[in-house]
Amino acid sequence: MLDIAEELRAWCAAGRDFALATVVAVSGSAPRGPGASLAVDTAGTALGSLSGGCVESAVHELCLEAIASGRGGVHRFGYSDDDAFAVGLTCGGVLDVLITPVRRHDPVRPVVGAVLDAACAGSRSALGRVVCGPPEQLGRAIAVHADGSYEGRLGGGAALDRAAAERVRGWLAAGRTGTAELGTAGGLCGQPLTLLVESAAEPPRLLVYGAIDFAAALTRIGSFLGYRVTVCDARPVFVTAARFPDAHEVVVDWPHRHLAAEWEAGRLDSRTTVCVLTHDAKFDVPLLTLALRLPLGYVGAMGSRRTHEDRARRLRAEGVEAAALTRLRSPIGLDLGGGTPEETALAIAAEFTAVRYGGTILPLAGSQGPVHGRADPPRPGGPATAHHPEDQGPVGSDHPAPNVLDDRPGRCEHQVV
Repeated sequence: MLDIAEELRAWCAAGRDFALATVVAVSGSAPRGPGASLAVDTAGTALGSLSGGCVESAVHELCLEAIASGRGGVHRFGYSDDDAFAVGLTCGGVLDVLITPVRRHDPVRPVVGAVLDAACAGSRSALGRVVCGPPEQLGRAIAVHADGSYEGRLGGGAALDRAAAERVRGWLAAGRTGTAELGTAGGLCGQPLTLLVESAAEPPRLLVYGAIDFAAALTRIGSFLGYRVTVCDARPVFVTAARFPDAHEVVVDWPHRHLAAEWEAGRLDSRTTVCVLTHDAKFDVPLLTLALRLPLGYVGAMGSRRTHEDRARRLRAEGVEAAALTRLRSPIGLDLGGGTPEETALAIAAEFTAVRYGGTILPLAGSQGPVHGRADPPRPGGPATAHHPEDQGPVGSDHPAPNVLDDRPGRCEHQVV
């Protein structure tokens, strides 16, 4: 839903009745992950996409039926060997899709509207909708905001609402979208109930320390990938907006002092990527000493293997433990074979993307597993592998392939709200 938030908010402001179809879970190869949405109004106007065209026509009809009847439900679409003309995904995947009528007088309307307002204003908020559970609760929604307040009711009493708000708040803190399990009595007690949680959070942060030519290329690719990019250096002559036009902000400060201030202000989280490009011990060591002690998503540092060995020795002398050092991606980046600033930036971005989503870093043509992106990024802190395009041969990855259908509400297939 949040991928079309601006348009949906305009529909709500105009008083349009519509139905919302949202991907709940995927299995196998599927074009888009949980949270992808298609909205259809009473005139048949459509916004968004679920599958790039594979199931849109069928979902469009189901949305119109939901608007007319006031009833939605969870529907499954997948490839059928028995019927090659059945509605499904030609890529062989399976989609579970929640269809929710959002008409002017439906109880879910103000709850959805609250999250849309927050998303469009750049505030942190999340929507939790029941996709599996007692029939009378299916489609119920709760909106949870960054300050812990929530609105909406799931129809199971105050204890359930409080428990659901707490679960949704956890997903919001991580900026994640997916399904969460709890029980109708609150916690894990009572009949199982599944929520689809969609988080409206700020873009992930990319902090680039070191105002060098490689940094300029990295800011371009980071901005292109949707990160909020900051370039920081203690040398004012080098860190200027003119040199880094693609950065969202440029900061003149000592790197470790800047990182500490951002953490204390609550502007960093498990999605934050830190790239240290200075390869100067007086900057690197205090910065990495702090960064490796924080629960950040990725910490990488540029330099030769000799530089890395000297840096690691200095970090150990500063009290950085061995377990923390394994999180350091140094030399930074994957071995793509290139060496220009742009090619090196691509190698770095490829690595932090793979770390964020648990990618195997293997060619898709020679691997098994899902082709499309991971829906549930792993938590930071796993073992690191050091790659660098300048001095290292091809390597694989220690990351296991994630289960893209965790907690799938399959038992609720085709339930009707």
